[in-house]
Amino acid sequence: MLFQGVSLSSLLGFFLTISVLTHPSTSTIDSVIYSGCTQLKCAPGTPYESNVNSALTSLVNSASSLNFNSVKISLPGSSKNDIVYGLFQCRGDLSNSDCKDCVAHSVSQLNIICGDSTGGALQLEGCFVKYDNISFLGVEDKTVVSKDCGPLTGYDSGSLTQRDATMNFLAAGGQYFRTGGSGNVQGVAQCVQDLSPSECQDCLMEAIGRLRSECASAQWGNMFLVKCYALYSVRGDSPNTESPNREFPNRDHGYDYNYGYEYDHGDDNNDVERTLAILFGLLAGVSFIVICIYYFRKWEKEKSCK
Repeated sequence: MLFQGVSLSSLLGFFLTISVLTHPSTSTIDSVIYSGCTQLKCAPGTPYESNVNSALTSLVNSASSLNFNSVKISLPGSSKNDIVYGLFQCRGDLSNSDCKDCVAHSVSQLNIICGDSTGGALQLEGCFVKYDNISFLGVEDKTVVSKDCGPLTGYDSGSLTQRDATMNFLAAGGQYFRTGGSGNVQGVAQCVQDLSPSECQDCLMEAIGRLRSECASAQWGNMFLVKCYALYSVRGDSPNTESPNREFPNRDHGYDYNYGYEYDHGDDNNDVERTLAILFGLLAGVSFIVICIYYFRKWEKEKSCK
């Protein structure tokens, strides 16, 4: 019969293939670019912790209708040292629902990564969230926190011309979020909207200038400063968040920026979630197949005894 010629290992292999094909990868908007936590810790159950929770909750709630918001939280019973400042900035092309999902995911990760710290910052592909007990709102900060350059393309005057044209377009724009391209090269630039237009322009000029010089003729490049970023890529050759070329030049800046560990930690969480989903699907499917085989063989045996 059909099941007599098929081994359980063959069925398992077949089902594994189906399970993998039917579990697509998660959205890239949750991919971690960098994270950092202040070295100063806060005790649980304090007014400051309550203010942090209130600030992060407020940011998530407001992300359903805004792509940027900042808060200053001081609940009753708080001292001036307990004030919490926070903000989020979503990528300019995200929908309201994607923005809220990204901010909510970022806040949940910050609770894990920086749970007992007085401040934390997390930059995902789709959004940026930061909170601290020292006001950073409206303060321009051009510190480089993440730089990533792709493989070199060699000297190609056409590609370099297109890249330079893309960088010029991003540098000339007047918006907080800018996107454009030339030929096969696409670029994106964005500021955190607590900056003034002139501060935004100044920050982006720094990011774009560094991107030109430090990524040279690379196929793609990312330059993240604290309050702005710029990136470009050749169409069909996008940056890889697992790139070994990623650098984190400034690890002091008042923060314990242990980017390598936190970056791996964030990706490990995504891998674990995907693996568990596949394993649960496998277990359910294999259990169903084994039960079917058992009853089929039982039926065959009963039939032969008649």
